[in-house]
Amino acid sequence: MSEDGAPSWRPDASLAMLQARARLQAAIRSFFAEREVLEVDTPVLSKHATVDRHIESFATADGRWLQTSPEFAMKRLLAAGAGAIYQIAHVFRREEAGRHHNPEFSMLEWYRPGWDHRQLMDEVEALLRALGSDTAGPYVRLSYREAFLAHAGIDPFAASDRELCSAAAAAGYQARADEGRDALLDLLMSTRVAPGLGVDTPAFVYDYPASQAALARVREGAPPLAERFELFWRGIELANGFHELGDADEQRRRFEADQAWRRAQGRSVPPYDRYLVEALAAGFPDCAGVAVGLDRLLMLLHDQPSVAATMSFSSRRA
Repeated sequence: MSEDGAPSWRPDASLAMLQARARLQAAIRSFFAEREVLEVDTPVLSKHATVDRHIESFATADGRWLQTSPEFAMKRLLAAGAGAIYQIAHVFRREEAGRHHNPEFSMLEWYRPGWDHRQLMDEVEALLRALGSDTAGPYVRLSYREAFLAHAGIDPFAASDRELCSAAAAAGYQARADEGRDALLDLLMSTRVAPGLGVDTPAFVYDYPASQAALARVREGAPPLAERFELFWRGIELANGFHELGDADEQRRRFEADQAWRRAQGRSVPPYDRYLVEALAAGFPDCAGVAVGLDRLLMLLHDQPSVAATMSFSSRRA
C-alpha cells in the first residue's frame, strides 16, 4: 500500500486528470501547428550533461546522462537551420519529490528565431490563455528590481550582502553573507518574492542580474542585465525563458566557470556539451527560447494538490 492508503499498483492521477493531460498536449500541438512551429524529438540520453549550479543530473551505468532539458539538442537543430521548433519532453533531475517536484517530469520547450525575450513573453501568455488560464486583463510584468521592491522591500542591485541577510532574517530565514550574493538573492526570491507573484493574474519577472544569466544574453548597462524572464502563477514558477546566448566563446566560459564552482563545492562535475559550443561557433540564429513545466501547469489549471496528482505514476509508484 502507498502512503495515501491506495494499492501501490494504482496510478496517482485520476482518469479525469489523464484525460485532461491528453487534451492539454493536443491543444499545445494545435497551437503550434497553427503558427507553423515544427515539433521535434531529441534524445533523452547524452554523452554530456548540464553543469548548472542548481541542477543535478542522473548518470547511467555506462557514463551517459539523462537530459534535464532538451535545450542543448534543440539548439543544435536551430544551428542546423530547423527554424521555429518545439518539443514536449520527459526530463530528469536529481531532486526530492514534493508538492511541486518530481525527479521525472514533463517539459514543453520552444524556440523562436528572430525574436527576443519580450516577444516570447507575448506568446507564452497567448499559449496559456489558449490552454485555459482565463484571467481578466493582461498578465502582470515586473522587472526583477520591481518584484523585489514590491514583495521584499529591498533593491536587489543596490542592497549590500549584509542588508540581504537582514531581509532574510526579518522573514525568519537564516543566511550568511559568505554564502554568496546570488545564494542570498535566490533565498529571498523563493521565500519573500515568489509567494506574492501571480496571486490573481500570472506574472512575468524579467531583467535578472547578469550573474544569473544562465544561458541568456547580457545587456550592457548600469547594472548589466540578463535578458531572461520567469513566469509565476499563484507563487509557483511555471516558465523560464531567455533571449538566447549565441556566442560560443562566452558559452564555453560560462560552462567552465560552472564546472569550477561545482568542483570547489565538492559537487559532481559532469562534462559540458561540447557539441553545443561547436554548433554555436558554426552559426546560431538570434532567437528566444522558453521551457514550461507541464505538470505544474496542469496542477494549477485543475486545482490539484500536487504535481503527482497530474501524473500517471509519480516517483513513489514508478
